Amino acid sequence: MMPYMAPVAQIGGLGCLLLVSERTHDMTDALSRLLETRDWLLADGATGTNLFNMGLSSGDAPELWNVDEPEKIRTLYRGAVEAGSDIFLTNTFGGNASRLKLHAAEGRVRELNRVAAELGREVADKADHPVVVAGSVGPTGEIMEPMGSLTYAGAVEMFHEQAEGLKEGGADVLWVETISAPEEYKAAGEAAKLAGMPWCGTMSFDTAGRTMMGVTSANMAEMVEKLPYPPLAFGANCGVGASDLLRTVLGFSAAGVERPIIAKGNAGIPKYVDGHIHYDGTPELMADYAVLARDCGATIIGGCCGTTPEHLRAMREALETRPRGPRPSLDQITESLGGFSSASDGTGDEEPPARTRRRRRG
Repeated sequence: MMPYMAPVAQIGGLGCLLLVSERTHDMTDALSRLLETRDWLLADGATGTNLFNMGLSSGDAPELWNVDEPEKIRTLYRGAVEAGSDIFLTNTFGGNASRLKLHAAEGRVRELNRVAAELGREVADKADHPVVVAGSVGPTGEIMEPMGSLTYAGAVEMFHEQAEGLKEGGADVLWVETISAPEEYKAAGEAAKLAGMPWCGTMSFDTAGRTMMGVTSANMAEMVEKLPYPPLAFGANCGVGASDLLRTVLGFSAAGVERPIIAKGNAGIPKYVDGHIHYDGTPELMADYAVLARDCGATIIGGCCGTTPEHLRAMREALETRPRGPRPSLDQITESLGGFSSASDGTGDEEPPARTRRRRRG
């Protein structure tokens, strides 16, 4: 196992109570402090993948483990921290009332989020390097008006309830992720403001470079800058594969937004093997992805589905030992990580070279 290599800049006191202005973040929160001193940060990997490896059954609510299996959740968090992550997400992706209702736990939103953050705070405060506890906030799972029945006010209410639980448990920042609809993203941001919490927010681009609701990288970059309470950082997570995600990151960079960009791509492509979903991305491939993400313009780099501590260790080593390079071309991305799943990223830019997705290493 490779030992954690401490960054040059060290910051202490992440366990203290941090005050956040409602209008600006004033560089007082834990994440902003790290961003002031580092030109890249390593986020964590998958939640579901790692919990399934610990025995979680498909269809069960991972959030119930915060109370029922707390030591396994501590193990999840410690896995990321010991691999060198500067940020890890709480086990609360589906911790809103709409998602928990599927498990008859809609009345436990505040409890489950609070406990998840408390466990995270416990692990972070014992770490040998500064670690940010990011309260994971996933989509409601409902379609917003006018196509669906979820109102904007209803979304804000659900996200706010979750945010208050995460805040009470000691999360440093809210981490909104895997969002497809712009209105749902905005609702999460408003909920963060109501809770007096700094936030970050990523969307998932999985259909020809667009979210399920048609948002492109350029659309998102423009939207983020117009929000009344914008996120500390924004970007993309999950989606199709690492190549597609980096093409989206290049789209963010091309928009000229100076806000830090987040890249949290899947560890390869999912395959069904012996009754289980397996992601074929090796640690070596994810190390290449991490360096390319940094060179594409991402500041916060992590993994999503399929990413284990083993992947994170390789990513950390690569980011610390490989020199920063020029912004990679689409050709360079596909040569390292495989081809794109679609011919275009949806922004109308120059078409990338046509390639077939080659088999991942390993």
